[in-house]
Amino acid sequence: MTLTVLSDDQVRDILETLSLDELEDFRKTLADALHAFSTDLGADGLGVFQQPHRVSTLHPETQATTLYMPSCGPTGMGCKVVSLTSAEASKDPSVQPISPTGVVNLFAPDGKPIGLVHASTLTAFRTALASLCLVYRRNHVKTITVFGSGMQAYWHVRLALMMRGKTVKHVNIINHRFSDSAGRILKKFTIIPHDIKVREGWEGAKFSILTPTFHEFERLQKEYIRAADIIYCCTPSQQELFDASILTNREGRKKGRLIVAVGSYTPQMRELPEGLLQLVTKPREKGHRHFHKHADEGGVIVVDTLEGALTEAGEIIHAKIAPTQLVELGELVMLHRMAVDESESESSDVMSQTSSAFSDLDMSERAPSMSMSTASSDVPASPTSPMSATSSGTRPSFSKHFRKSSSNLSEKDKQKQKDDGLSRWLRDGTVVYKSVGVGLMDLVVGTKLVEVARQKGVGTQIEGF
Repeated sequence: MTLTVLSDDQVRDILETLSLDELEDFRKTLADALHAFSTDLGADGLGVFQQPHRVSTLHPETQATTLYMPSCGPTGMGCKVVSLTSAEASKDPSVQPISPTGVVNLFAPDGKPIGLVHASTLTAFRTALASLCLVYRRNHVKTITVFGSGMQAYWHVRLALMMRGKTVKHVNIINHRFSDSAGRILKKFTIIPHDIKVREGWEGAKFSILTPTFHEFERLQKEYIRAADIIYCCTPSQQELFDASILTNREGRKKGRLIVAVGSYTPQMRELPEGLLQLVTKPREKGHRHFHKHADEGGVIVVDTLEGALTEAGEIIHAKIAPTQLVELGELVMLHRMAVDESESESSDVMSQTSSAFSDLDMSERAPSMSMSTASSDVPASPTSPMSATSSGTRPSFSKHFRKSSSNLSEKDKQKQKDDGLSRWLRDGTVVYKSVGVGLMDLVVGTKLVEVARQKGVGTQIEGF
């Protein structure tokens, strides 16, 4: 067995030069895994991916906190090991700060080691790649606004430019404090070779950076948020990044946006305002007519892992969002109809009965979206539990709760209505996605990266390891 070792520079070189087809191959690989994670319980009922809880150690001399994050899936096993200085330890002036650093260890299904990959760029890339599954089908991607200037901010914007660069005209970077990283992120985009910018179609895009040193910071921040088609929040903030009213008042609701929050990952951290979360999870009242046009808001928040969001996402916890108001990304990424068929060949009977997919949404009837049980849980769900598998060994579909189909439609037409409603929301509506990270992303994307590195002859190959 050959062991492939990839440094952070080598990882970055591979990922920066991906073609659109190669990026799409990465995206599909992760989408397949997320779908299996969220919907496939496997033959034993414990899921095709096993995600034990992470554990940590504290070095007594350096005060370095080291996290160990294992995962297991069809492609093999993996364990990411990352060391950093915690926020609490950073308060001690005698402690030398340690920026997050570590490796992802990858193993074949038979346990043989196949890869040792530096974790920094890989972690940012795989998180952005999951977000890209929602960017993929957005109808309008003209203006991107990002909070933060670190690696997560860079890679979220970078992948959006790779995939949707031909339509992107403006990238607005907002940093709530002036720092060296604020200048570095602009330089990273500047030094990307011109031929790559032309190939991806964003050579004419305009970049701007906004910090509180600007005299009209509040006004400009509001403008950048309102103008955005996609908002990325990539900061470990313990306070809401902006006032909810910017997006929840009448003017703010006119436009649908994809809002992605990946920077906060503990119960103490918050990026998104509570008012926004309450708005997008509010079910539409039956019989209530809206006289002011606004984008569909879905009634749910998309998360990478239900269990993780409920225990680690500060916004979700603080806003008291219920499990029934969350849906896992893996339940949405494999919709077989991601665009509404508007051809004239549509049955007039179907069209006459297809209104907004959300007009009949009743969240009280929807069973919670279920994340996979942790490896420490060895008790299968009872047959009457919402976690129970169907006869086909999969979890109940989220899409069936998006509308009540008329009883005189065929099963095919009913399914089409459900998928059309989801597609319209994901394409044009206001979609909030909260990610706290899940180990299978490191395993699946890391394994794919090792495969690509071997094909391109990048990295150190150790034969017979």
